[in-house]
Amino acid sequence: MSVLPELTTAVDALRRGGVIAYPTEAVWGLGCDPFDQAAVMRLLDIKQRPVDKGLILIASTPAQLDGLIDWDGLSPPQRDAVRASWPGPNTWVVPASARVPRWITGDHDSVAVRVSAHLSVIGLCDAFGGPLVSTSANLAGLPPAFLRDALDPALLQRVDAIAPGETGGMTAPTSIRDARDNRLLRA
Repeated sequence: MSVLPELTTAVDALRRGGVIAYPTEAVWGLGCDPFDQAAVMRLLDIKQRPVDKGLILIASTPAQLDGLIDWDGLSPPQRDAVRASWPGPNTWVVPASARVPRWITGDHDSVAVRVSAHLSVIGLCDAFGGPLVSTSANLAGLPPAFLRDALDPALLQRVDAIAPGETGGMTAPTSIRDARDNRLLRA
């Protein structure tokens, strides 16, 4: 199977420390290598989001999150609930391992993670070889873009590449739950 040139361009940008725009299950997202501090700081600057809030990591498989989640911080039923919901549009706040940088966790001892079933996300994460930062492609406080045509042109001028594809058609961003107490943080 051949890889779309736009996907190759996006993955190359990620590997060079760039920030990309890409479609997710519901909205267009901004992403970068979560272990590249300069890339994450640039993404936060583009979005005008404070680092203390933390960021979501998105992956194509649970294995891409190995070593990032402190599974021992969850009970067996809590672990089972998280794993049973993936792949899918379910983001979980879970205990973070020491490998997760502070520029990802923010002021928290946890990390928000999702294993996606969205083909564009899967293609990006697989080609990149790991999880990506996932935050909506809009300025902080403004509505997210559900369609590529709704992306802010000024924001697009600041990213290094735009991945191909369309969003998954959801009408709201993915839900976020805290795996430790099953509390719904975002419906």
